[in-house]
Amino acid sequence: MNKDKKNAQEGGAGVVKTSSFTFDALKLESGDKLGPVSLAYETYGCLNKDKTNAILITHALSGDAHAAGIHENKDNPGWWDKFIGPGRAFDTDKYFVICSNVLGGCKGSTGPSSLNPKTGFPYALDFPLFTINDIVNAQKRLIDYLGIEKLLAVVGGSMGGMQALSWLVNYPKSLRSVIPIATTVKHSPQQIAFNEVGRQAIMADAHWKSGNYYGGPLPSKGLAVARMIGHVTYMSDKSMAEKFGRAKKAVEGPFKFTADFEVEGYLHYRGDSFVRRFDANSYLYITKAMDNFDASKGRPLPAALRGVAAKVLVISFKSDWLYPAYQSKEIVKACKLAGIETTYCEVDSSYGHDAFLLEVEEESHLLRHFLKKVFYAYEVTGEYGE
Repeated sequence: MNKDKKNAQEGGAGVVKTSSFTFDALKLESGDKLGPVSLAYETYGCLNKDKTNAILITHALSGDAHAAGIHENKDNPGWWDKFIGPGRAFDTDKYFVICSNVLGGCKGSTGPSSLNPKTGFPYALDFPLFTINDIVNAQKRLIDYLGIEKLLAVVGGSMGGMQALSWLVNYPKSLRSVIPIATTVKHSPQQIAFNEVGRQAIMADAHWKSGNYYGGPLPSKGLAVARMIGHVTYMSDKSMAEKFGRAKKAVEGPFKFTADFEVEGYLHYRGDSFVRRFDANSYLYITKAMDNFDASKGRPLPAALRGVAAKVLVISFKSDWLYPAYQSKEIVKACKLAGIETTYCEVDSSYGHDAFLLEVEEESHLLRHFLKKVFYAYEVTGEYGE
């Protein structure tokens, strides 16, 4: 039996299925109306009688609804599989865990590669621009459909952390806690710059054809370069040195610029594998939504959060230079100025931004302890604390 499959069956969420929820229309922040809208989602564990144990997991840029377990006849564990399952940080014997693919995505949710009902062809660049808040508004429709009035927690890293902050600002009475991990209130110029270089790589590909590449050759080279740039920012100098050093691999052929360093080969592998599972237009739209995100909507964040009763846990990582710790500290400061009960933890990790996916033991300890404290308040008092 495949090792990952064996681990998933023994300790994780086991065999899971992806479901789909479709609703008629969503009014976007731009004023455009999009519909119908479908969201792919997965659930793990059982919703309790009082519907008080639901946790929404929000994914990062390249993630999807498949956060845990494995699919039937496949051995692809979910992207946060080590955190979700019986006895794990998100204990499915205790909690009902939900994860949906974001609006604009390409793994079952409505996005640029979906068929436009008006034309019968993929939307491509006819798909409207959307925001992180639009993503969250679509998620809220899913949570309402599931009959959940109040989430125990909204949890996410990177772009998922942006969604968690959007929930905190826009739906504070619909949740009891949020856990933004390795994220920011809004992108810095450097963060926008990295995304723009990736977008330009895609749009410079001869096969992009102004987004109308469906049914023909894909802009694979451009998307692969965008992913390679991303992976450089996800790691740290130390993690690259430890993983690759300056090791070279045996390379045949006369070309002078063959990727002969191990780190070069790794980036090529990551880029090539990414194009087989992700849509280039979705990459353009989602990164633009990230760049346009501002949790405070132009106001001082403490003012936007004033009166919020939810508890907050913010986690950052010392070697994360893509979303450095100072950005997490800005979130903490704003929450405390707004009077929100807030806990901050900065994990000493060498993994860089990828740490939120890899620091299983320490991160799980923090998550488990915080969720236990939040859930205990309801179990003892029966109150949410409006």
